[in-house]
Amino acid sequence: MPVKRASINLAKDRSRGIDALKGTNVPAVFSDAVRIQLPDCALLFISGMVGTDENGTVVGRTMREQTRQVLEKIKAILAREGGTMDDIVRVRVYVTQLDQQSLREIHEVRSGYFSEGMYPASTLVRVDQLIRDGALIEIDADAVIAAG
Repeated sequence: MPVKRASINLAKDRSRGIDALKGTNVPAVFSDAVRIQLPDCALLFISGMVGTDENGTVVGRTMREQTRQVLEKIKAILAREGGTMDDIVRVRVYVTQLDQQSLREIHEVRSGYFSEGMYPASTLVRVDQLIRDGALIEIDADAVIAAG
């Protein structure tokens, strides 16, 4: 049986709000997520999300606010594909600041999205900069959604 692959694109424009691509004919060459349908489950690979609204504007100035916005975006993609946050098996987290307060805020917000006993494997890396000015955090996620 061939593997069925589907790209999930929620962006309204080809530039996906990336300033360097606006007004050009160059598209942002990535999908919000890619779904691989297998006989018993679907694998969902969600691209890195930053805390922006539907217009590409960074929401909030704190790690707490931006983490919440990122997780809401990931949750929406999962819901669209028939999954929940508990289907996430791995996240990679990139932050531009890493201090005790920021780490505490990230985990406080995450605790409201993931059920105890269902926490995903996780990597956290500090980086110098993210794709959007003012963005403090980016998260990508991999999920396994049971066939239903």
